[in-house]
Amino acid sequence: MKVTTKGQVTIPVNIREKLGITPDTEVDFMQEGDRIVIVKRKDATTASRKFKKLRGIATVKMTTDEIMALTREV
Repeated sequence: MKVTTKGQVTIPVNIREKLGITPDTEVDFMQEGDRIVIVKRKDATTASRKFKKLRGIATVKMTTDEIMALTREV
């Protein structure tokens, strides 16, 4: 595997699947002697996880169009 000019590498799909690494998963790089190890961050909280508990609790009785109109008022 080659490192790109931006310092990026592709994690092989079998490794991503085994570790449960999906888009927006946070990972850490750790040095162990002369090796670098990538690990899935255990305390990672992505935005989607942060807001998951808030889904479906809005109490506003407005349509989407009415809400969008409010965001566009100057």
